[in-house]
Amino acid sequence: MIDKINVRIYAAAINNGKVLALFEEYAGEKLIKLPGGGLEFGEGILDCLHREFAEELNVKIKIKEHLYTQENFQVSKFRPNEQLLTVYYIVEIINMEDFLIMDSCIEKVEWYPIDAKINPFKLPIDIIAFEKLQEKFLRK
Repeated sequence: MIDKINVRIYAAAINNGKVLALFEEYAGEKLIKLPGGGLEFGEGILDCLHREFAEELNVKIKIKEHLYTQENFQVSKFRPNEQLLTVYYIVEIINMEDFLIMDSCIEKVEWYPIDAKINPFKLPIDIIAFEKLQEKFLRK
């Protein structure tokens, strides 16, 4: 039975035609995901993104634009009682020289070409967000 909503805020950090992907292990499963995380009580969604990038990667970001808000019902892969609501933005890292993995859950990071033929992401809503990113940047 669904009895909670989990609001998640993520970002496609873009640099030279590539998007930042985080390699993490969560609940025993290896994930490739976009940076971001859960909205905390009393926090705005853009504040959440700034906090997550500072906590996870030691960087400041500039919010460029909204990318995608989840439109379909999705149950959390890790908590069957939670419905997800996920929002994605496009951001730019403004102090790349300070980039440092701060979160011990992040095993490594990689920059994936936006024009990649294979979607590197595995979580259902991240897959859609990457497709939206491709539509935005490759529709010329």
